[in-house]
Amino acid sequence: MQNKRILFLGTHAQMNIGDELLLETFLNQLGAENLYYINSYDPAFTAAQLADRFQVEVFHTVKERSKLMRYLGQCDLLFFGGGSIIKELYPSTGRHPYSTLLMVLALVSAAKQLARKPIIMSNIGVGPLMSQRGHQLARWILRQVDVVTVRDEKSYETCRRLGVPPERLQLVPDAVFANPPSVFLDGVADKERPRSASDSPGLLKIALNLNYDIENPSNWETFRQNLADGLHLLAERHELEIHALPMQSHFKTMHDARVLDEFQALIPSLPFRRHAIQNHQDVARVLAECDILIGERLHALVIAAILGIPFYGLLYDIKVRELVKSLGMQAHAVDINRPFDPAVLAEGVETVLQRQEQIACHLQQRSSAFRQELQTYFASLEERLPRTVGR
Repeated sequence: MQNKRILFLGTHAQMNIGDELLLETFLNQLGAENLYYINSYDPAFTAAQLADRFQVEVFHTVKERSKLMRYLGQCDLLFFGGGSIIKELYPSTGRHPYSTLLMVLALVSAAKQLARKPIIMSNIGVGPLMSQRGHQLARWILRQVDVVTVRDEKSYETCRRLGVPPERLQLVPDAVFANPPSVFLDGVADKERPRSASDSPGLLKIALNLNYDIENPSNWETFRQNLADGLHLLAERHELEIHALPMQSHFKTMHDARVLDEFQALIPSLPFRRHAIQNHQDVARVLAECDILIGERLHALVIAAILGIPFYGLLYDIKVRELVKSLGMQAHAVDINRPFDPAVLAEGVETVLQRQEQIACHLQQRSSAFRQELQTYFASLEERLPRTVGR
């Protein structure tokens, strides 16, 4: 796309590295020739993030809703970029289950019914939708969107059940897969690049990522204990070093860094290293130091896959289950919403380590295929709009 005025909406400046990476990825794919109106919980942060690379006007998500409506009238296109947009919220978030759905419905209805703007929802996740009311709200939203592309098969199936016609619906990978490894490892020294466990047989370095907002919050404490017991079983076979990898370190009360710090109390005998994680390159540096990732967050797993870092997945919700399935890694993951035998996790990690080189190659091949698919998708995206948009 060129010379468009795009109102680009997402979850920005909540200090979630995956969300900030999605924003940069979409703008890189859509092009620097456009003018973007972008919402943010910290406009100064987002403006600085994108400075000198894109033409942007940033407004506060909550405090400047009058600007949102003005930009809606000025824009050529309303674009929702990535993330789980059409969903009910889990009880662990502490928010009303329909708050996201109602907010998106209001925006989409204003754009379509009042401003008469074309709407794209690109590389999104749909679900969880756990109630009849949630399904109805999702149906009202999606029937007004001109182009819907979803990042997993479950979301695609859900959209079809909700009545989205196939000509307006497409299955594509998560947008972050559009990035080659160089985006993450630029400036990382060779000695820090991914290595095999055989290079350091006496020490097993595990990157650990945790996220509090699981589908079944009643199993959280049981999961933490199962995970701790599994790591202790691994410690009987290996000298371990745990590297904390928070994908979110601010904004909400139970952010990843806090969750990891609290988890350390369950494994006081194991070496535990904290890292200051500010961006996706920091994530890559930690992953490059380690032999394996044990993680929940979707974009921690996506970055690991792009870099060819073997992982053992902690399946906390639908989007991570679907990602792991799309990568062909179902055998190397465990559902953390119900109790599991710690020995299952320990043996699962051992299996990944034994197949490390094979899994690394597999992940790189899958990521490369996804990247090519996304290049084709973004190149043809404008053609799918119902009418020409422009200044």
